[in-house]
Amino acid sequence: MLNTIRENIERRLGIGSREQATRETALVENSGTIAGRYRSWRGGENLTNYPFVENTNAPFAPMRRALPMLNLALISSAGAYIDGTQAFDIEARDGDATFKEIPIEVEAEDLLYAARGYDPTAVRADRNVQIPVERLLEYQENAVIGKLNNVWWSLNGWIPNARLVAEGLAPQIAERAARYEVQAALLIPASRLCHQTLGIVARALEKANIPTMLISVDRGITDLVRPPRTAYYAGEFGRVLGEPNEKEYQLRLLDEALRWIETFDQPGAKRLSVKLGTEVQFERGEK
Repeated sequence: MLNTIRENIERRLGIGSREQATRETALVENSGTIAGRYRSWRGGENLTNYPFVENTNAPFAPMRRALPMLNLALISSAGAYIDGTQAFDIEARDGDATFKEIPIEVEAEDLLYAARGYDPTAVRADRNVQIPVERLLEYQENAVIGKLNNVWWSLNGWIPNARLVAEGLAPQIAERAARYEVQAALLIPASRLCHQTLGIVARALEKANIPTMLISVDRGITDLVRPPRTAYYAGEFGRVLGEPNEKEYQLRLLDEALRWIETFDQPGAKRLSVKLGTEVQFERGEK
């Protein structure tokens, strides 16, 4: 059964042959050019002269189930791992293109973070700013979504070598999501480079007929990578869902982004209407 699932995923992702890999909706359309530029890149934390992926087209999977009936996957690139297990390698030049499956029962205090490209202070204070397990479980209890998948997927999004994502990480996550029979996926990047990594993962999921929504705080990058569905606003890296412990704000942002999975009828990006927490505080006279 596993081989059959893998074959189906590879066929949908277009990685079974060179001819398939050059289709319009390849995970990285300009892979040869990007690979050459990447070899010449000198590296660096600020990504100076880094050759970001540039896609023109985007795959698109129609939504086939209403939110209250689906099994929702959560994918985070904040580098979370369970205390006592092996951390992600944040020193490798190419990045660490592995992922971890974490049961939703694992508590926030049992998580550590291999962070690169973002400040982990906020997620350590409240994991829901990057990994909204508690918020999504509330939605499950209130029938906003059918259920949150039994495990969520964690990776470290600092993977400068996009080829590792397109040829390994993204298809592997798509395969696992298919095995769990998820009907939609929510992707939340933590850093600037994470937006590229998760954008590629979102493309792989939609090529596997799993609708996605990526919440972006760097539209410039997501416009280049072209994940199929993007909800964006002027948020901050490391706290993409707002400030720690601002539960109502986190719920409002998630509610709008999730409902858009149903309303998109073609690839695109929409600006979230929720206001930054600081704007709300100014209006209330709290700052």
